[in-house]
Parts: sequence; C-alpha cells; structure tokens
Amino acid sequence: MNVNEFPDRKILVDGIEYLYFGGTNFLGITTNANFQNILFESIKKWGTAYGSSRNSNVKLSIYETAEKLLAKNIHSEAALTVSSGMLAGKLVVEYLLKTTDTMFHFPDTHPALMNPQSLPIIVNGELNSKLFDKSISKIAVLTDAVPSQYVEPIDLNILHTIPKEIQINLVIDESNSFGILENDWHNSLKKENINIIKVASLGKAIGISGGFIAGNQLLITEIQNQVSFIGAAGMNPAFLETYANAQEIYVLQKQKLQRNLNYLDRNFTDRGKFTYHPSYPIIYFDDEMISKKLLENKIITTSFKYTNASGKLNRIVITANHSIEDLEHLIAQLT
Repeated sequence: MNVNEFPDRKILVDGIEYLYFGGTNFLGITTNANFQNILFESIKKWGTAYGSSRNSNVKLSIYETAEKLLAKNIHSEAALTVSSGMLAGKLVVEYLLKTTDTMFHFPDTHPALMNPQSLPIIVNGELNSKLFDKSISKIAVLTDAVPSQYVEPIDLNILHTIPKEIQINLVIDESNSFGILENDWHNSLKKENINIIKVASLGKAIGISGGFIAGNQLLITEIQNQVSFIGAAGMNPAFLETYANAQEIYVLQKQKLQRNLNYLDRNFTDRGKFTYHPSYPIIYFDDEMISKKLLENKIITTSFKYTNASGKLNRIVITANHSIEDLEHLIAQLT
C-alpha cells in the first residue's frame, strides 16, 4: 500500500484512517514537533547535505562533537559516524577481513555484517571445529544484538568456551536495540581476549539517517584511513547537530515508550501465538489470519519478505506515541 505522508500512530490509506503498529519509529521521534524544530534549526546552520570527504582540509566541528557524545552514550572509547548503518557494517567487515585470520557469524546476522568468507560459529549445536585450528590466533565474530524475530538480546556466553589464546573481535549490530535497550556487553563479556566493536543504524529509534561504528581509538583511526571511508561523504551534519541537541527529547520519549510497554505487559495476557518480551517494543507472529483480523479492525502492522526467511516477517511495533486507547484496541484484537 502506498501512503502520501510519514505514518505516526495513525496512517491514512485511500482516505481511510487506520491505527499504525508498524515501522521502526520506536521512540516516535521522526514526527515529534520539538525534535523537528531542532532539525529545522540545524539545517539552517549546516545546510541540507555535505558531500565532501571527512578527510578534506575543511572539517566541520559537529562531527567531533557528536561522535564524542555518541561514544559517551555507547560507553565506548571512540565512535565514528557514517552515512548509514549498512555502510558502518561493511566498513568494519572490510577492515576485519584484512586484519583477522578467520571470520565467523551467529545465526540470523543482518546482511550489513554478512560476508561470503564468513563461517557459521555454531555447527550442529556446537562451536565450529575451525575455532580449534592451531593456526588461528585472531578471529572476527559477527552478530546482531537482537536479531530479527528475536525479542531479547542474543546469548553470547558460548564465546567464553573459545580457547583463550584466540583474540576475538566481536562485532555487534545494535540497530534493533540502540536507544531502547541498555546492553551491557562490556561487563557480561569481560575477557581480555574479547574486543567489542559496535555498529548501528541511527534511522530507527534515534530518528536520523546515518550510522556509527564504536570501539577503541586504534580501530576508529584505522577505519578512518580506509579508502572506502575516505572516498565516502560523511553523515549529514544537520542530523548530527540534531542528535546532540535532542538528548532531553530522547529521554522523555523513552519514558513514554516504557509507559506503553508496562501497560501492554499488564494487559496483554493471551500471548500463545506471539513471540513477545515485556521490555521490547516488537511482537512477532506467524499466523497470517492475525494480520487479516487486525486490518479488518483498522490496524495496520508490518509484513514483508525478509532476506532468507521462508515466509513473511509479521510484526506489531509499539511506539512512544501510541495512546493507551490505541493499545486497548490492539489488545482487544489479539485475544
């Protein structure tokens, strides 16, 4: 279905109004008037686009300002912004292909991180035997923090069983969780042989077009020197100014989302047909009749063919902007 304006909690299709429980606008940021005003002022200052390389002799100060703030918020030593989450993943993979012996991936890893040379880390429920090859001393491990069709952070404890002599560069794509979940990987995976690298899109909960890479300063410096980074334009500086100036709005919208999730947890009791967790704003389901029933009752959700999935990916998305009345109507159709 085609629509003529960005959908918030409601969507207009062929002149008919529906409640919208789809998309990835988890914090309801993109349609927030105060957020938009900050963006408008940022555009006046930085223009609508900046097509120059980040390595140009003229450097915009907002990149350093925003990247320091991102690093602080992500609890990483350094951060680097790029034009998309997809590019963030590809830049890191490109770098690690040249600096590690072998690359592995967890199941359901996003295409932004996948590479034909990568091997599955788990084979028949056990660690890939390649990990015990004495010739391997440095590896890359790729995973999503919350893969598609999951509603909780992925369990990475199996990494503790990898021989401690192997240096692990763990790349975690936080696109589906950044801004809504606090994933404390640095404590849960605290081992001298694990180096954590985070990548993510900022186009979901954060509501701006772009992506980031976060890790130690050496990693960030080396990626900045890659040809693919030098040859690419940076992230839109107006969006970075907006991110820096909208921190209070993010906090308020996250509180509103938590209110909605708390209400849903108390009242959504018939959960048998759904993949659901109280702390996550996405509910997955397989039964196509649920989509049909929701549509008949003026509710539109997200449904599409996703990468290598055998069927359609069906999901209900709760945002900060949904009202309690919206949630009541949704729950009534899920029972």
